[in-house]
Amino acid sequence: MDKTYLNIIRGQLDKLEQTQEQAIDAVAKVCADAIQAGGLLYFFGTGHAHMLCEEPFYRAGGMACVSPILEPSLMLHQGGAKSSALERLPELGSTVVAESGVGEKDVLFLISNSGRNSVPIDGALEGKKRGATTVAITSMTHSSAVTSRHPSGKRLFEVCDYVLDNCGVYGDACIELPGLTQAISPTSTVLGAALINLVMTETVRLLLERGVMPPVFASANTDEGDKANKAVIAEYKKRIRIL
Repeated sequence: MDKTYLNIIRGQLDKLEQTQEQAIDAVAKVCADAIQAGGLLYFFGTGHAHMLCEEPFYRAGGMACVSPILEPSLMLHQGGAKSSALERLPELGSTVVAESGVGEKDVLFLISNSGRNSVPIDGALEGKKRGATTVAITSMTHSSAVTSRHPSGKRLFEVCDYVLDNCGVYGDACIELPGLTQAISPTSTVLGAALINLVMTETVRLLLERGVMPPVFASANTDEGDKANKAVIAEYKKRIRIL
């Protein structure tokens, strides 16, 4: 087995650790403040980024106060090419976020590797309009090298309150092979999941330090899981539509 991909991922995770610690700590504090005030953590992304919206949701070891914004037309199961076309449309992101219920006590994560398309940018602007704190998860290397497709000319990192850089390469795919002009093996999902879990871990630690018990799920596939999760689900079921 060729270990190039593993070595690249290790290197990018090392870079993430070296460069994103302060941003992770700052975002975790914002999340802990929101949860302590009764707010929710919303996650919104299009295309493959929707997987990262599901990463912290209803997850063993994850928190029940996570609300993913999953718009079917912007996901891949209703058409990959269609989702790419729709994520470029102005105002659609505003509508989706407006319908999510996000508000002033909440934190809204916008996930886009390129950070150039209208939907996540409009989503961020709508979230800010509604008083939420906005966090971009993006590739600064890629986003800094492309122009925006949003009417404002701004990219996601330019409109959000906080930015988490996944430290990925331009184009996402990281391995070049002889005889193939297109690089293979994207990294944004692995790196994005690492960022999210780092933030969630630090958030839980901060809450415990404050004497606040975080609403953490047990695995539903352990013998005690259903019983342990029952009260947590009951607390958030009315506020998170798909819980």
